[in-house]
Amino acid sequence: MPAMVAPDTLSWASDIEPETVAQAARTARLPIVAGHVALMPDAHIGIGATIGSVIPTKDAIIPAAVGVDIGCGMIATETDLTAAELPADLTRVMPLLEARIPAGVGKGHRHAATADSALAALGRPATGLTLKQERTAATQFGTLGSGNHFVEICLDEHDRVWTVLHSGSRGIGNQLATAHIRLAKELAGRWHIPLEDPNLAYLIAGTTEFDTYIADMVWAQRYAMGSRARMADEVNRTLFEATGHGAEIRRINCHHNFTQRERHGGRDLWITRKGAIKAAVGDEGVIPGSMGTRSYIVTGLGNTAAYASCSHGAGRRLSRTAAKHRLSVTSLRVAMAGRTWNADRAEALLDEHPDAYKDIDTVMADQTDLVTVQHTLRQVVNYKG
Repeated sequence: MPAMVAPDTLSWASDIEPETVAQAARTARLPIVAGHVALMPDAHIGIGATIGSVIPTKDAIIPAAVGVDIGCGMIATETDLTAAELPADLTRVMPLLEARIPAGVGKGHRHAATADSALAALGRPATGLTLKQERTAATQFGTLGSGNHFVEICLDEHDRVWTVLHSGSRGIGNQLATAHIRLAKELAGRWHIPLEDPNLAYLIAGTTEFDTYIADMVWAQRYAMGSRARMADEVNRTLFEATGHGAEIRRINCHHNFTQRERHGGRDLWITRKGAIKAAVGDEGVIPGSMGTRSYIVTGLGNTAAYASCSHGAGRRLSRTAAKHRLSVTSLRVAMAGRTWNADRAEALLDEHPDAYKDIDTVMADQTDLVTVQHTLRQVVNYKG
């Protein structure tokens, strides 16, 4: 059950750092916040606003609260395959995934379609793109990125095969978000808006800057969702080639870095979910654990105190720098035993070690009033960005 951990700051996390609570409390004190800030069970420190927080605002939006990876989220596909139908040697799947879904900072498709054809269905953002940006957006569409982004092949409790992946709006989403965050800070200075943290600078409804941000954000969300769908096509194609058959049963594609207009408590508000999933009654979502642990397919319960939201994952316990200093390649290999993964890159993946994250089982236990679990997934293949 949630607890009020600071004024206007309600938390579902049983495992939370004081610094995280203090950061969320700073957000809650903003004059544009219209209600309490809700901290999800995976809440941890972020830039400006807390990752794993839900922020209700009236006639304003904090661009840094949405974050630089606008529309980042998950897609999961349930297939008609079972564990018995998977090839005995899954290592031959990895090079196909790597070839079809480029991963890493700045990586894109070598032979991508032109910008016009790749982006035609998405339209254009309100902010004009340079020719270089259009080309980059095209080549990175349908690519994984880096950090905690991943592709997995998983089995549920019935040994049904699922594919799962995590990615966002890539370089173009980052560039658009960064420009709007910078502008919000400039406007805060120009208008003498007092802020405890410059990254909490906001844009006010009715201004050109606000309208442009909304248009760019919605475009980046479409880009991220479409990019995930394209990658899911490639993952599933690879899986079905490896097994010689197979078909999709259903897909779940959901954002966890976004804002949208919703009605809560009889008021129309902007609900910003920074590392949180919309979990209204009947909403399906995907909550991943860290590599080496479980992921969950869930259905929302529409908890009004949480603004119909839930966690987006396990949540970091250690920073990337701390993880690289404190954790070992040996323990990572032990944690990933029995799975096909990027074992040749173990040292580079130390910052994604399971011990760098909170316990996903604790996170799920903390949110039984936010979601119900449909399926629990265990990884058999993990391909990291």
